[in-house]
Amino acid sequence: MNFSSRLLENAVTEFSKLPGIGQKTALRLVLHLLNQPTQDVERFSDALTRLKKEIRFCEVCKNISDNSICEICSSRKRDKSLVCLVEDTRDVMAIENTNQYNGVYHVLGGLISPMDGVGPSDLNIDSIVERVKAGEIQEVILALSATMEGDTTIFYLYKKLKDFPVKFSTIARGIAFGGEIEYVDEITLGRSIVTRVPYETSLR
Repeated sequence: MNFSSRLLENAVTEFSKLPGIGQKTALRLVLHLLNQPTQDVERFSDALTRLKKEIRFCEVCKNISDNSICEICSSRKRDKSLVCLVEDTRDVMAIENTNQYNGVYHVLGGLISPMDGVGPSDLNIDSIVERVKAGEIQEVILALSATMEGDTTIFYLYKKLKDFPVKFSTIARGIAFGGEIEYVDEITLGRSIVTRVPYETSLR
């Protein structure tokens, strides 16, 4: 792609680094920004800069937060005895949108995937072990995507936590194998949370 400006080319190159954004789409976005008022573009740029510099991760659940403790963990209305283990923040948002869950979360930050070089030490696993060990948690919902990596991670977590006096459950498999949590419709996801099943039954 030939550019009439080095500044234009640099901006398109940066936008095209985003997931799912090719050069043509990147060019369209950059040209759109060029046609916007300067204050709007500055507000857009400032939002991204502040996001990168000021975003924090909850000290309890590891979810993205503006504060050291996120709103979910600090809410007195949430059931702290029930914790839902998810892969990342997108899954928290997906489950919250169902309005079917009133417990708290623990964000693992990924899934065990030897092929991609991701092992248990790369995830927030030690911190969930410590939370369970503290004794307040009574049930752990293993809400990970129905993929090989998801099942591997669930099995590893179960082995790490099974000796503690807590109940284990997984979301009902109305979600097809290979399905990603974030792409499941809210009704199906909500029902899968409500109709979760004991994890032990899936081992038989």
